[in-house]
Amino acid sequence: MNLEKHLPLTETTYYILLSLLEAGHGYAVMQRAEELSGGRVRIAAGTMYGAIENLLKQKLITSVPSKDPRRKMYRTTEEGAHVLQMEVQRLKHMIEIYHMIQGDE
Repeated sequence: MNLEKHLPLTETTYYILLSLLEAGHGYAVMQRAEELSGGRVRIAAGTMYGAIENLLKQKLITSVPSKDPRRKMYRTTEEGAHVLQMEVQRLKHMIEIYHMIQGDE
């Protein structure tokens, strides 16, 4: 499977995949994304559930059993974790190039 087709990730997708490295429900992911981003990324409920649907279709996240039948739980798949890792490497490379051009390695 060509996972590079998922790159670059939007900030929203990045924080959702990152948040779901540990299983969670939509509202918890919204809170975690805001926390991890220092308040920069706030995911609205409609955006969150649309993103979850897309990530499920792309097999980057999966549903997992929940103890609370009112809450659907999700987790990043192995493929999703790999895409997340590829995005981190892509961003690191961009930063390295910036520092090289600026001469402040």
